[in-house]
Amino acid sequence: MKHVAILIPNEAVLASIVDARTIFTGANDFLQSMGRQPVFDVQMVGLSKEVKVHGGMFSVHTDILLSDLQKSDMVIIPAISGDLQNAVNVNRDFVPWIINQYNNGAEIASLCIGSFILASTGLLNGKECSSHWITADAFRNMFPEVKLVDGRIVTEQQGLYSSGGATSYWSLLLLLIEKYAGRDIAIMAAKIYALEIDRKSQSPFAMFTGQKNTRTIL
Repeated sequence: MKHVAILIPNEAVLASIVDARTIFTGANDFLQSMGRQPVFDVQMVGLSKEVKVHGGMFSVHTDILLSDLQKSDMVIIPAISGDLQNAVNVNRDFVPWIINQYNNGAEIASLCIGSFILASTGLLNGKECSSHWITADAFRNMFPEVKLVDGRIVTEQQGLYSSGGATSYWSLLLLLIEKYAGRDIAIMAAKIYALEIDRKSQSPFAMFTGQKNTRTIL
């Protein structure tokens, strides 16, 4: 089985955590309903056993502490929110672990503006990256060595995946399902969760530059 570590960052967007867990465990359910073996071993991983999100309104209970997980095959970095520089700073303890996992062969995938945490590792330097269009200016200011690709839904280079804004991350999750569980399972997931499986661009959702707020996602 492929171990999937869904990180639970401070300042995380809860939906991106829940959606990632839902699609990987859902793929396992689809496979088992067809008499096939599950593919993914999914764990939620954090710096503490309980991580409060959305200003303490919700809390996420992790399956394992970051310090106790030695090896993963795929690391999912959910979206973050609020002041982006602060969100990067309060999650800096994830950085050496992410780098170590990548150097040991793991694939790393950021969802929406989880790209800020991925970029903070330095692994994206000199590479392309997708993120939410509304944070483009902030991203370029903070990570000038990363080539932000405007409008693209999913970007992948050398085992580093990133996705565009908000629910665009479903396209990346479907890509990973297809890669490891098969096209038929990805299509089934797309149908059950009412997703468009091959969407390429987030440009229809972008506003003019003057309307952008580069600090938060609403």
